[in-house]
Amino acid sequence: MADIDVSDGGGHKKGPGVKKSKKKNARVDLTAMVDLGFLLITFFIFTTTLQQPMAMQLLLPKDTDRPEEQNKTKETGAFTILLGADDRVYYYEYMDPTAMQVTTFGKIRDLIIDKKRRTPKDDLVLILKPSDDATFKNTVDIVDEMTINDISRFAMVDITPEEYEIMKSKANLPVQE
Repeated sequence: MADIDVSDGGGHKKGPGVKKSKKKNARVDLTAMVDLGFLLITFFIFTTTLQQPMAMQLLLPKDTDRPEEQNKTKETGAFTILLGADDRVYYYEYMDPTAMQVTTFGKIRDLIIDKKRRTPKDDLVLILKPSDDATFKNTVDIVDEMTINDISRFAMVDITPEEYEIMKSKANLPVQE
């Protein structure tokens, strides 16, 4: 622990009859303090909560096997958004994939607002279909657009092979601005 090192100065006296005081060298052993420091560091590391992962909560309906129990939507209220490669967004209305058009993320908000304005609130359903070519960032961005535009009814489903082929055929078309 702590000890005091007392050693003789070993020096010479200066002059006759002058008594020289002894030098005391103090040395403190800090081993216990280092141990205590590591214990405190370990304690704080184990008791600190690290940053929690941030996740978006999606409320999804139950899966059902019978078609009559599935949620149905009116064709006039359906707006389908497909996410493709190179930040391209494909969309169509009225459940008609042959009328698919191409746009960008900058324009999709205006299209959603326009569809929301033209459709009764209870009929409006946006169908999101990210393709295998879409990035995770694009999927999160489009879900954020749903939140920004106060769209409470939207579904995220798989893209059909027919839609994927139409999307691929329109990949070289100029983007609608």
